[in-house]
Amino acid sequence: MGTRIKQDIREVQAIDVHGHYGIYHGDKSKLLNEFMTGDEKIVVERARLSNTRLTIVSPLLGLLPRLNNDPVAGNDDSARVTKKAERLLQWVIIDPRKPQTYEQAREMLKSPKCAGIKIHPEEHGYSIKKWGREIFEFAAKHHAIVLSHSGEKNSMPADLVAFANKFSEAVLILAHLGCGWDGEPSHQVCAIQKSKYGNVYVDTSSAKNIFPGLIEWAVKEIGSERLLYGTDTPFYFAPMQRARIDNAHLSYKAKKQILSDNAMKIFHFQIGKNYEMAKS
Repeated sequence: MGTRIKQDIREVQAIDVHGHYGIYHGDKSKLLNEFMTGDEKIVVERARLSNTRLTIVSPLLGLLPRLNNDPVAGNDDSARVTKKAERLLQWVIIDPRKPQTYEQAREMLKSPKCAGIKIHPEEHGYSIKKWGREIFEFAAKHHAIVLSHSGEKNSMPADLVAFANKFSEAVLILAHLGCGWDGEPSHQVCAIQKSKYGNVYVDTSSAKNIFPGLIEWAVKEIGSERLLYGTDTPFYFAPMQRARIDNAHLSYKAKKQILSDNAMKIFHFQIGKNYEMAKS
């Protein structure tokens, strides 16, 4: 009998579906704001440290400060930044109350450097219950992937999944596994269990994921094929988020699905060419 070679998950090049770049404005502490700020070069360098091949980013200019951001300028900037950076792809931000963001999305979604649509009801200050139909109708028309902040009052996972169930041509990624305004970590998983068409995923871009057991519990409840690796870089230190997946009490296959295989499947158009172009 031959000797079986043990596979090392740390050798798998990951795809980070939830990143940002830019200046952070979300904390009362000036020092913490500085810690969570990072330009595209910092994001790429931390991705290298965590053996991440591609990171899909949205610009903080388009999200922060809360209720006083500029998604139009942010979208233009991220299109410019990601065009130059082999390791970065773009989320185009839609604020449904700003028609120009729909116009930008209509054009930017044609580019292989644009992975899909980013929405953030909390930072933009609207309820997904009120504006979800318009957003998801647009996404379905363009067969787009939607990454949405989730877990707070304007963006509850159950409300988002209700629209994904009505517009099956769209794919929904619920951000922040374990995030809940009420302290309840199960909102995203419970919402996915109510998904009708298998078009809903959850990413791991939450500080809650450092808690022992959360990722393992999610895999048990909804399967590893529903989870996507996300770091929320530069808010969190990407190598730490990667280590959480690498050292999870899961099989090699499950970890690989979370780190890369699931993203390769749902972002096949965008990732195919860009994954090969990104330097190893």
